[in-house]
Amino acid sequence: MLLGCLGAGIGLIATEWFSLQALGTPNPWFIAPMGASAVLLFAVPASPLAQPWSILGGNTVSAVIGVSCAALIGHTGLAAGVAGALAISAMFALRCLHPPGGAVAVTAVLGGTAVAQLGYHFVLWPVAVNSGLMLLTALLFNQLAGRRYPHQPAARPHHTRDPLPSRRLGFTHDDLTQALASQGELMDISPDDLEQILARAQQLAARRLQGEVLCRDIMSRDVVSIGPQDSVDEAWTRLAHHRIKALPVVHADGSLAGILSLHDFFIGHSAPDPRRPPVMTHARRVEDIMTRQVRTARPRQSVADLVGLFSDGGLHHMPVVDESQRVVGMITQSDVVAALFRGAAHG
Repeated sequence: MLLGCLGAGIGLIATEWFSLQALGTPNPWFIAPMGASAVLLFAVPASPLAQPWSILGGNTVSAVIGVSCAALIGHTGLAAGVAGALAISAMFALRCLHPPGGAVAVTAVLGGTAVAQLGYHFVLWPVAVNSGLMLLTALLFNQLAGRRYPHQPAARPHHTRDPLPSRRLGFTHDDLTQALASQGELMDISPDDLEQILARAQQLAARRLQGEVLCRDIMSRDVVSIGPQDSVDEAWTRLAHHRIKALPVVHADGSLAGILSLHDFFIGHSAPDPRRPPVMTHARRVEDIMTRQVRTARPRQSVADLVGLFSDGGLHHMPVVDESQRVVGMITQSDVVAALFRGAAHG
């Protein structure tokens, strides 16, 4: 919440300055639409109404309609009403609905002499420029704050059209789309976001009904590991001997340094070239090829928290670490499947 307030303040200060340069004097009729845009872009950046095309397209097309109505309709009140109605219709048609756009259209009619003198220049300066500046501020601020913006559904790990494994039973994406359409009114949530929320609710319900199974209950405790200074050949030998597909890489004190899986042994595994097969790496030490950014679990963490990561996130192995980041276990997809089966059998 505080981040949203800070971002909105920064965005509004910038847009007010540009408005002042364009209009010559402070103009509250213009600042009001930008304030509403700031609420959406910084407070609810996941909203379909706050996405880049919504603010750019919505504000710009509304400004065009507002200026046109002001020029063609002599009665100010009538022009404002027609401008608002046409702006909403245009935003629906262009799939760029942005509530402040309605205020922009009315501003073009009621904004006074300064706006009237600008004519269609009002569309570019200050509306389009200020909308672009607000959007740029939102892009930078939300990225720095660790929030995903523009908001898009998570990428499918295998790049196919199949639903994620956790979504292949029960309701489908098409079911949600049809249900939202049957409401007969616009819902301020995308089908993808609603699908994620409902899937999470199902996981929480399953945990409540089946009882809590913790990572410490199913993890492997006799962990086969490797050190960052060990040779790549030694790591390959351990994988083959134990018939496993990943090794946690640990420092001398047992703390996690990374993870080494089979694909790490191949050159260019992070960006494979489809025109030629991968070749084995010539690196000598484990630290030269290991993956350093590792998803981990805690011993007292619920297994239900990991289901989505293994079923939909493309993970196959996950180290379990304690408060000191020392590796105390490993969990694999087969461990999670076995836990879910036992839960279903006893349910």
